[in-house]
Amino acid sequence: MMRDEYLVECNIDDDDDDEEEEEDYDVMKYQPSPPPPPQFSSTPPLAHVEIRDPYGVNKQLKVEFSDVLAEPASTHSYDRVWVYSGIAFESTRLWGYRCLTALCAVPLSCLCGCLFALLACMHIWCVMPCIQVCHTCLPCVRSLWMSVVNIFITPFCTSVARCCSGIYVTVSKE
Repeated sequence: MMRDEYLVECNIDDDDDDEEEEEDYDVMKYQPSPPPPPQFSSTPPLAHVEIRDPYGVNKQLKVEFSDVLAEPASTHSYDRVWVYSGIAFESTRLWGYRCLTALCAVPLSCLCGCLFALLACMHIWCVMPCIQVCHTCLPCVRSLWMSVVNIFITPFCTSVARCCSGIYVTVSKE
């Protein structure tokens, strides 16, 4: 919501006489002009922003009003409706996100922390020891497997190959 210091009263009547303009000018001369109204933008100034996504993990979530709603040149709503719609969109998006994160951020971060702790524990205490055991035992298993292959499978395959080498197949048309 805008503060009162940003609100300026403008007189639209064209029937003003010169005396009222001089009085208004005198009043304006002694009162400082209010600062310019804030710009409604989805991105705050970069000087005050803490970078919370340094690797650009969620860069697809940078959504602005013009990305979602757009009026073609042939149809336009009233200018005030368009401006207030943009303000409503940005405010709802910002405050909706803030409210949802206030409700869900801490429980979900605890859940994600537990999940990553479980994955780290499983990797450190189960997966890597199994891999190291396989790497350690594979030379022994390999030599045992080579012995089994050389004793049983190689003679069997050699004898089958010699038996089948005498078979000739000819194809003829009759």
